Amino acid sequence: MITGAIKGQIDRIWDAFWSGGISNPLEVIEQITYLLFLRRLDDLQQLEENKAARLKEPLKVRIFPKGKDEKGRPFEDYRWSRFKHFEPGDMHKLIAEHVFPWLRTLGANGKKTKVKEDSTYAHHMKDARFTIPTPALLAKVVDMLDQVPMEERDTKGDIYEYMLAKIATAGQNGQFRTPRHIIRLMVELTAPQPTDVICDPACGTAGFLVAAGEYLRDRHPKLLHDKKAREHFHHHMFHGFDFDNTMLRIGSMNMLLHGVENPDIRYRDSLAQDHAGEEDKYTLVLANPPFAGSLDYESTAKDLLQIVKTKKTELLFLALFLRLLKPGGRAAVIVPDGVLFGSSTAHKTLRRILVEDQKLDAVVKLPGGVFKPYAGVSTAILLFTKTNSGGTDYVWFYDIEADGWSLDDKRTPLLSEDKLGPVPKTPLAADEHAKNNLPDVLARWVGRAGAERERARTVQSFCVPKADIAAQAYDLSLNRYKEVVHEAIEHRAPKEILAELAKLEEEIQRGMKELEGILG
Repeated sequence: MITGAIKGQIDRIWDAFWSGGISNPLEVIEQITYLLFLRRLDDLQQLEENKAARLKEPLKVRIFPKGKDEKGRPFEDYRWSRFKHFEPGDMHKLIAEHVFPWLRTLGANGKKTKVKEDSTYAHHMKDARFTIPTPALLAKVVDMLDQVPMEERDTKGDIYEYMLAKIATAGQNGQFRTPRHIIRLMVELTAPQPTDVICDPACGTAGFLVAAGEYLRDRHPKLLHDKKAREHFHHHMFHGFDFDNTMLRIGSMNMLLHGVENPDIRYRDSLAQDHAGEEDKYTLVLANPPFAGSLDYESTAKDLLQIVKTKKTELLFLALFLRLLKPGGRAAVIVPDGVLFGSSTAHKTLRRILVEDQKLDAVVKLPGGVFKPYAGVSTAILLFTKTNSGGTDYVWFYDIEADGWSLDDKRTPLLSEDKLGPVPKTPLAADEHAKNNLPDVLARWVGRAGAERERARTVQSFCVPKADIAAQAYDLSLNRYKEVVHEAIEHRAPKEILAELAKLEEEIQRGMKELEGILG
């Protein structure tokens, strides 16, 4: 967790960009990403130099070449530890005319840096653009970034996450940041294992992959002590696709700063024809794909259209998830409510496939304001397992009414920080459940094959047998099955009511006589 002082430093960096003429938050993050990458390369070379000095051996790996570039500038000047001391004008000229052209060559034409773990990041630098307009702004930003502590993985990961939280505008392709606590909930529900191969086919800033990696470090602390497991974690476990190069750069840096050396983060239009070779490859899919509307048939993968004939991206992505997963693989994905109850043939077909051909585990309804201020769309989390042979017996439903934050555009926390999220540091009191349902979701999820099946459909979570869902044309909307509690009304016998009315009439008559006596 980063301190208020570090947050203040980041805020000042942000303000410096803003006052320097760069107000697009994505552009700010992108320029910071480039500078952090340069700092990372210098750190790696420094580690190699320290190792060589300690062993009294020649330097085996060199990131920054010896000698000078074609313009006569020493490559040593490209290093963060050198140029941060330059005069602003010289620094700006160096980075614009020398460093960035060199950065682009690192990933061009399939070339990679000589340090294996940087191949992913170098690849995404091939079209890097340096847009910091003035020497004064560059010098200010470099100085500020140099003061931010980036030694600890937790700290630098949290710092980058804090920067990403400042991206407060939706992307052109319908992208918007999934709240971190919702991502954490989905990761906790699926419980990634050290042997998993994890994919997010619409990865954006790689939030799901980062959260899965942090979960594994926390729950399996000895994971990185084993050579084979460590190799799998750093090079084979994490896979993310996106068709926005800015997002790929940001997502790659997010993974790097969270301690994953070489994730597979690459350009791919997941719904297009170019996903050949990805079938039956992954054991866990975590995703919040864009719901951008419709696609042209011509640009859509034919094998997906064979599963479900539609132009709607949310349905095509579900078909894609089933295609990507190995048999036995599981998924936790966010879908708009329309997927749950849409009446088109494509909607019904896909829901029938999930229920009858695969194993639909759960439908977790999210509050309507969970994606504000970006969007007001109503959504749910679908959890399912690919079996290709059925297996759905009961489907568990949970109606999340509160996620710990206000459901208006401000999204202010309703509880102290230690009581937020699905795994709060401080247990919630009974009355605090109404403000944060997420810990209860996890607690009840564990009992979905036992006690949860005994719950009445009038409460927040319950199970529905497959036969009932099939009878409702595979409608998966929670309200279809939730029963409303009607207040009990006491019904009295007619004789008792008539006797009471007769008694009341006698009292009225007696009162009238007394009133006549008084009036004379």
